[in-house]
Parts: sequence; structure tokens; C-alpha cells
Amino acid sequence: MKTMIDEPERGIEGYKKTIKNKVLWIVLFLVILIVVFIISLYLGSTRMSISEIIYNIFLNPFNANDTWFGYVTWDVRIKRSVAAIIAGCGLGVAGAAMQCVLKNPLGSPYTLGMSNAAAFGAALGIIILNGGAVIGQSVASYQINNPYIVTISAFLFSMVATAIIILMMRVINASPETMVLTGMALSAIFSAGIAFLQYSASDMTLSAIVFWQFGDLEKIGWDHMWIIALATAVVIIILYCLRWDLNAIDAGDDVAKALGVNVSFLRISVLTFSAIVTAVIVSFVGIIGFIGLLAPHLAREVVGNDKRFLIPMSMLIGAVVLMIAMIIGENAFEFTVPVGIITSVIGGPLFIYILLKGYSRKGIC
Repeated sequence: MKTMIDEPERGIEGYKKTIKNKVLWIVLFLVILIVVFIISLYLGSTRMSISEIIYNIFLNPFNANDTWFGYVTWDVRIKRSVAAIIAGCGLGVAGAAMQCVLKNPLGSPYTLGMSNAAAFGAALGIIILNGGAVIGQSVASYQINNPYIVTISAFLFSMVATAIIILMMRVINASPETMVLTGMALSAIFSAGIAFLQYSASDMTLSAIVFWQFGDLEKIGWDHMWIIALATAVVIIILYCLRWDLNAIDAGDDVAKALGVNVSFLRISVLTFSAIVTAVIVSFVGIIGFIGLLAPHLAREVVGNDKRFLIPMSMLIGAVVLMIAMIIGENAFEFTVPVGIITSVIGGPLFIYILLKGYSRKGIC
């Protein structure tokens, strides 16, 4: 015969089972990430055996550049794979955080205009380095001799877009829907600015601008990797520390305020930190679309909306998707296709599929 005591016990056991399943999903995707990482080291235009890869990684790491296989292992494959993991984790977490505080499935670094703002800043930096833009000018060759100018310019303009969105939130108390629409308007404005700079640029400068806009993990070297790694790690830690406040928003702003959460300050803080990590990543590797939009949706399908699990799952899925896109771009064609193109090709149809399933009607936070 059932008793009143049995019900709470079953509830506790059910809760523990749910938590266990979510942890197992996270562990599974961590294993998938490791497997994809190993595959990325093996595949490539330069064929190497497993023994050669192991030798260059573990037995000869300090003299790797003395041989061709060592150079390919460390300065090409491991470097781009590590960059893919860092960028995928950062963009995935940024997208999850933005969608939560905006309560909108379209919230992401790309749709809020940050990526296009960074692209405009990079294009402006490239033209400044080339001595200005002259319509119809042609030059024999062009090279970005000072990538720091381009990177800093991209970062600053990305933060300008962020500041505009936060200003609207702070001054006119704009709704989440209004902020997303504002982001789309900013994207259109900066896209027009990019088009003008492209029209005004010389032939080779135009090539450099167009190439920069393609998200490419080859752009970043080991000497700069620590910058995006540090920014990504710090923001992830901060957002995970805010997981309970983000969970409180699930029940609505009034409930969150009753629980002691400063909702306005939380929204501004989360958007700022998400924008910082996005700006750092985009300024170094270029525009990589759909990772910040797609990864949180896939993560919710697996672990739900609890930020204790959504944040790490968004990181892992973002990294896995970006690494798979990198492998496809490096090996599926006779020439290397920038990873930003592959993520758009993969992410666009997959995101439409998610919307057609009606997942967006289930809510975001």
C-alpha cells in the first residue's frame, strides 16, 4: 500500500536519475570532443601515421619545428584544433547566455550585430594600414603587416555595437524583442559600411577584407592563443557562477526579483561578458556564424534549460560542431574552405529543422 512517505522518496530518486542522465550526456559529448580532436590530428593533406603523430606530440614537442611532420603536427593541426575548441566553447556559452537573458531564441552574437560590427572594424583597420581607400586603385600585392591594428579595430567596433544595445536596455528599458531587432538593424548598418569600404578599396585590399570576413582558424597563432583562451575561460567561470541567478529568470522577472536577483544588472552584466568573449574571438578568427545560435538549441534538446548543465553542454556542442566543420573544410574538397562557410552551410538547414519541429515554442529560459 502506498504511503505519503513513498511519494517524496520517488520524487528524490527521479530527480537524482535526471541529474545523472544529464551528467552522462555531458561526459558523452566530452568523449566525442576528444575523439573528434584525435581525428583532426590524423586527417589532412599531409599523410602521417599514428606513430608519427604520437612521436611529435609526446616525444619531440620542443624540437617539433625541426621536421616537416613536427611543423604540421604542432603549428597546423594541433594549433587549429585548439583554436576550434576555444572558439567553439566561447561562442556556444555566449549564445546560451544571450538567449537566456533576452528570452529570445534568436539571441546570439551574430544576430545582435556584434559579428558584423567586428567585420566593419577589421575592414577599416585593413584600409588604414593600406594608406586609405581610393576608388578604382589597384596594387600589385597586399599583406596585413600589422594584424594588431586590425584585431583591435575589430574588437572596438564589436564593443560599440554591444554598448548601443546595453544603452537601449538601460535608458529606454527596451524589451528583449526590441534589443534583438536593434541588433538586426545594427547588422544591416555595419553591413552597408562594409560594402562601402569594399567598393572604395583597391583590388588587393578588397581581397584582404573579403578573406578576413571568412571565419578561419588559421588566422591565429600560438603567440595569440592565450588571449582568447584567457578571455573565454574567465567569462565561462563568471557565467557559471551566475547559473542560479540565470535559473531564477526562468520563472519570470518578478519571481527572480523576489528571490533577490537584480534582473536589470544581471542582464547588462551577462550581455557585456558575452560580448567581450565574442569580440575577442571574432577579432582574431573572423566571423563564424551559427555556433552561438545553434549550440544552445541543441544543448537544450539534450539537458534542458538548467544552466548548471546547459552552460557546459553548450560549450561542448559548440566545440564539437566547429571542429567537425573544420575537418570538413580541410578534407572534403580539393582546396581548403574557411570554417565560417562550413558552419553556415551546416548550421542554416539544421536550425531551420529545429524551428520546424516547433522547439522554439517550448521557451528558451
